[in-house]
Amino acid sequence: MYICLMPASVNVVYQTLKDLVNKDQQGFVTVDEFNNFAQVAQLRIFNRLFDQLKDGSRLERAGFGQGRDKSKFKQIHEDLAVFAKSQDVPKANGVYPRPSDFARLISISTAGSLLLGQTTRTVAEICYDEEKIERILSSTLNAPTQDFPVALVTGDIEVFPETIQKIKMRYYKIPQSFTTAATPVRSSEPPTYGVSSGTETFDSGNSFDFELPEHYTMDLVREIASLIGVNLRDGDVTAFAEKEQSERKTEQSF
Repeated sequence: MYICLMPASVNVVYQTLKDLVNKDQQGFVTVDEFNNFAQVAQLRIFNRLFDQLKDGSRLERAGFGQGRDKSKFKQIHEDLAVFAKSQDVPKANGVYPRPSDFARLISISTAGSLLLGQTTRTVAEICYDEEKIERILSSTLNAPTQDFPVALVTGDIEVFPETIQKIKMRYYKIPQSFTTAATPVRSSEPPTYGVSSGTETFDSGNSFDFELPEHYTMDLVREIASLIGVNLRDGDVTAFAEKEQSERKTEQSF
């Protein structure tokens, strides 16, 4: 079952960051600064999730992980689910090019077809070692077949046997981009704030929230502050962000 997580509000993150910086008299966060660093902050946190996933996996294998809903491994998988995509990829010049928004690979399978209500799709073994793939291809016992395909993942992707012409790739996409324009106006990417007659305005109709779930709001505030070169007290960040989120939820309930 897919769990729909509320995204971190771009408005809450910006207001929290701006008010905390002003409160501590550590400078002023401009619209341009926020827009410049918002995407970098989200990408940094996104990449750190994979390191945390490895740590969580090690804890689970060692028997130290918390079970069920408290499992760190499970929580991170749920957080990353919003970035998961699947795409049919045809062969081009003997290889399968990575999608333009490709970040991390999940799995590769043959495209397959439906036969008597059953799919003939087969999951490929993933290999990242060119020396190992050469041993596999030269083996008389373990050479890849249509029923047991192998995918070599390097700059592009090769799938063996070479008679396979189309694959389905599941992967984590790169988080969406943020504009660096002072007056962003777009329909498919997440603009934040505009400046009109010297006054900041938030255009909710043309704005999109972060893709990271809402519980990363404080992490985003800290990360952007760090990128700008501002040190914030964690207690203030936590208190302010919780207050903003509470007020936002109250507004949405009416």
